[in-house]
Amino acid sequence: KHSKQYSKKNDIIKKLYRTGVVFGASLFLLLSLSVCSIISVISYVGLALLSVTISFRIYKGILQAVQKSEDGHPFKMYLDKDVGISSELVHKYGDMALAHFNSLIKELRRLFLVEDLVDSLKFAVLMWILTYVGALFNGLTLLILGLIGAFSWPVIYEKQQAQIDHYYGLVNKQIKDVLGK
Repeated sequence: KHSKQYSKKNDIIKKLYRTGVVFGASLFLLLSLSVCSIISVISYVGLALLSVTISFRIYKGILQAVQKSEDGHPFKMYLDKDVGISSELVHKYGDMALAHFNSLIKELRRLFLVEDLVDSLKFAVLMWILTYVGALFNGLTLLILGLIGAFSWPVIYEKQQAQIDHYYGLVNKQIKDVLGK
C-alpha cells in the first residue's frame, strides 16, 4: 500500500515537472519573441543548446580519460534513434489540415459574400471588436496570456469548480434567453 502511494506521488511529481518545463520553455520563447526577432531567438536557443551539449561531451570525455573507462559517446543512444517523420504521418496530418483550410475558405466566402445577412453582420461585429483588441494587445501578448491561461485554468477550475459551474450556468441561461428573444 505504501509503495502504491509513493508511486502515485512520484508520478504526480513527474507530471508537474514536465508541465513546468513545457510551460517555462513556452513562456520563455514567447517572451523572447516579444523582445527579439525570431531569427535571433532561434539562434540564441541553438547556441545555448549547443554550448550545453558540447560542454557535456567534453566533460564526459575528460571523465572517461581520467577513469580510463570505455563508456563511449554520451549521446550514442540518441544518435542511433530514427528521428525521421514517416510519409504516412505527413499525409494524414496534411489531409486533415487541408480539410480544415478548405472548410475555413468556404466559411469565409459565405461570410464575405453575404450568403446569410445575420451571420455576416455577426462576423462584422466580431471584426470590429477585434480591432479594439488589436489596438490594446499585439499577437504575442495574446499568445502569452493564452499560454498562462491554459496552464492556470485547470488549477483554478479544480479549486473553484462549484462557483464556476454556478456562474457558467447563469451566463448560459442569460445567453439562451437573449437568443430566444
